[in-house]
Amino acid sequence: MAILKYSNVGISGISFAVPRNVINNYEYTEHFSRQEVEKVVDSIGIYKRRFADADTCSSDLCHAAALDMITNMDLDVSQIDALLFVSQTPDYRMPATSVILQHRLGLDSATIAMDITLGCSAFVYALQAAYSFLQNPGINKVLLLNGETRSKVYSPKDRKTAFIFGDAGAAVLVEKNKRFGDSYFSLNSDGSKSDMIKIDAGGYRQPSSPHGLKEKVVDAHGNIRNDEQGYMDGENVFSFVSKEVPKDLKRLFDFADIKMSAIDYFVFHQASKMINDHLVKKLKLEKEKVPSVLHKYGNTSSVSIPLTIASELKYKLTNQETVCLSAFGVGLSWGSAIINFHRCYLGDVTEV
Repeated sequence: MAILKYSNVGISGISFAVPRNVINNYEYTEHFSRQEVEKVVDSIGIYKRRFADADTCSSDLCHAAALDMITNMDLDVSQIDALLFVSQTPDYRMPATSVILQHRLGLDSATIAMDITLGCSAFVYALQAAYSFLQNPGINKVLLLNGETRSKVYSPKDRKTAFIFGDAGAAVLVEKNKRFGDSYFSLNSDGSKSDMIKIDAGGYRQPSSPHGLKEKVVDAHGNIRNDEQGYMDGENVFSFVSKEVPKDLKRLFDFADIKMSAIDYFVFHQASKMINDHLVKKLKLEKEKVPSVLHKYGNTSSVSIPLTIASELKYKLTNQETVCLSAFGVGLSWGSAIINFHRCYLGDVTEV
């Protein structure tokens, strides 16, 4: 059972950036009738999203978020010991995007730089990695950069995914300080269900080819995509999350010896309104404790948790609060955390 405990490490700042291009989901009607669109949009609760243009990558969104943090926290970049870049939409197959960002931000060549690719659960995994790095005496500050441009990997002609995903980037500063107290993480994976959310082609198992880029009808409902665009078995993902996430949270809270009632806020991965409403009901949570950005940013994959914290809790994390994080998705992979915030800098939205 991968449950971990850390002491005296925490998040001291979060900034986020989104593309300027706003997508109104009700107007996303090029490939579907208005009646179809309204039915889908009302059911998923995603009304607006942000799409990056052809020249904007995940790293650009992260870079903008990082500059906001560096400026407004008066951060000395020479003090950053490690940079973790989290994404499944990196700039290149190689080199690692983290190394490119290390250079763009002017970090020292002695800085640790590495990429983490995992999908929707990746922020919790990467945060745990940052906490782990900070257990070492030579590491005092870790910059976690999390960016996704998922609009570029899903077909606009597939009803199952066309209205869900948006783009965003976040910068998160993690550092040592006794004020943060104890934090707890639970990390899990089940590769037997890897086909539930997947892009079949474009990797090294099935390399890019003209055949893989050819659009085709993929089901009886007339949905269209090519093999290099993502697909999702939403019904089975919902069933999986409904079963596994509450169990995971119970294990974590039992291990930490903390009651759910003691948590100030629960921040879930912004998958869909249906999934998150179900979790709120099943866990018997107060809706006021569960912030959401689905309606205005959509599902931004791994970025959704830091995006939700910075966007919705800016004036609520004012002193010392305890927050539970829970993320789940492609892999399948899921992770939860209980962490303490103490006078955390939360930036305003930066548009790119």
